[in-house]
Amino acid sequence: MSRGTLALVTTAALAVVLGAAPAEAAHRGGSLQSTIQLPDGFQPEGIAIGKAPYAYFGSRVDGDIYRASLRTGRGEVISQGPGTQSLGLKIDNRGRLFVSGGSGGNARVINAATGAVLKSYTLQTVPSFINDVTLTGGAAWYTDSTNPVLFKLPLGRHGKLPAEAVRVPLTGDITYQTGNNANGIAPTPDRRGLIIVQSNTGKLFRTSYSGRTTEIDLGGESVPNGDGLWLRGSTLYVVQNRLNVITRIQLDKRATKGTVVSRTTDPRFDVPTTIAEYGKYFYLPNARFTTPATPETEYTAVGVKRP
Repeated sequence: MSRGTLALVTTAALAVVLGAAPAEAAHRGGSLQSTIQLPDGFQPEGIAIGKAPYAYFGSRVDGDIYRASLRTGRGEVISQGPGTQSLGLKIDNRGRLFVSGGSGGNARVINAATGAVLKSYTLQTVPSFINDVTLTGGAAWYTDSTNPVLFKLPLGRHGKLPAEAVRVPLTGDITYQTGNNANGIAPTPDRRGLIIVQSNTGKLFRTSYSGRTTEIDLGGESVPNGDGLWLRGSTLYVVQNRLNVITRIQLDKRATKGTVVSRTTDPRFDVPTTIAEYGKYFYLPNARFTTPATPETEYTAVGVKRP
């Protein structure tokens, strides 16, 4: 999620391509919806999809979790929020949903089937913005866009949740500035570190599990307003929210270098924030940051064919 607006700069050699929607495309014995209607006034930000064709969305208003079928488009609130935000989401292979608490400075782990809160964590008691989460290296990792720190939930045997989070200060190349800093987070292709995007500078950083950051060489390119990240093999997809594009970057295994391959847009994008994959498609919630938010404001998530 980004609070600032930066201009999109493209090179002559880089084409912006139009993403094809699922449009009721056949997949796994059923069809997928190209557009998911979310509750009016919901203000979505995060999305997570597991092995089943269901997408989970978090609300910036009160932290409610909404689950929708990718096949029918129908959905319901499965977990009432704590009154603070629910932003970045990830689901693990045990059916647990890891939730970033935004300005609430917290995190939750929810049973994705029942909506029951399994564990809540207070990560910060100072002004903060717990923005996104990824699962790798035997832990859940949360970014804080306000303070140069990650929070780690080390998972025990059989995925046991810890009693409390571990604070991991960010050092090295990253320098926090005014605006939205560390935002989206993903594993490196070699699964030995993390990738974080700094929204206000458009830079990507390889980050060790101890918090040491090294800027990823993009050959002069950048990803301003970078938000949600999705790693597929050695390909990183970056959602540039207010620019309404998904940027595809080819990385080396250690994520020290990357090449921007393409930028994909879709006329249905309205400030998409985060990204999740199902079959051949990506789904992205439209946060609509540039639209006044009211209880009647309409919100959607859209599906596009994976670039």
